[in-house]
Amino acid sequence: MNYRHAFHAGNFADVVKHAILVRILIHLSAKITPFRIIDIHAGAGLYDLAGEQASRSGEWREGIGRLRGAPSSSLLTPYVNAVTAVNAASELTAYPGSPVLARGFLRGADRLIACELEPTAAAELTRNLAGDRRCKAVAIDGWTALNAYVPPKERRGVVLIDPSFEDTQEFPRAGKALAAAYRKWPTGIYLLWYPLKERRPADALAQHLHRAGIGKMLRAEVNLPPRNSDRLSACGLIIVNPPWLLESELRQLMPELVAALGPGGTHRVDWLARAK
Repeated sequence: MNYRHAFHAGNFADVVKHAILVRILIHLSAKITPFRIIDIHAGAGLYDLAGEQASRSGEWREGIGRLRGAPSSSLLTPYVNAVTAVNAASELTAYPGSPVLARGFLRGADRLIACELEPTAAAELTRNLAGDRRCKAVAIDGWTALNAYVPPKERRGVVLIDPSFEDTQEFPRAGKALAAAYRKWPTGIYLLWYPLKERRPADALAQHLHRAGIGKMLRAEVNLPPRNSDRLSACGLIIVNPPWLLESELRQLMPELVAALGPGGTHRVDWLARAK
């Protein structure tokens, strides 16, 4: 696997994915009972935007770099504040990956399991989560972890599924793995991110999950005007068992994100399945 998230940390796709993740975590925190976050493709957890890899790509400048300087609603404030928390107030030199971002929303009894198999990233993840008893970094294949760690003992929480999608088989693999996890834990929240390089694989993924009998699935997609033909400019997320207010929040958030990240872009929020 040649994918290195440090090249893409803080780009538009991270912003969209993490802004939605934070809204889910806020909803989970609204109830007093503990919850668990299971991040099956966690990466290193924290990225140096001034480092060689991020500097070479510069993708963060079109992502968090744009959003942090744009006016934002109260719905985005917790996410922006979480990014600010790992930076000096007036600078943007680091970006929190999903495990470090999620850690900021844990309460005393909540737990995070962050999984990463690539040795260098796994070692960095362990260092970045060290000293926090609520968090555990595990060097394990993400798909193996998804099968092993659901359902969690808390019976509340969210699973973040964010593979690299470099392999053409990742779309069907993600669909099968999510459907299997849902059968084991049908009340859990699942957040599945995917790239939109072409329409067919994403639609096939949605159809597979619908045929699997998942009762509640919300989809959110953003398509920005491409600035570079070699870079991703569109992505989506499927949210299984979304918190009940999330749909209305996304209908406010998505146009706001498009306006900040790529004026002239488009978005959509729709239900793939909606239990009655």
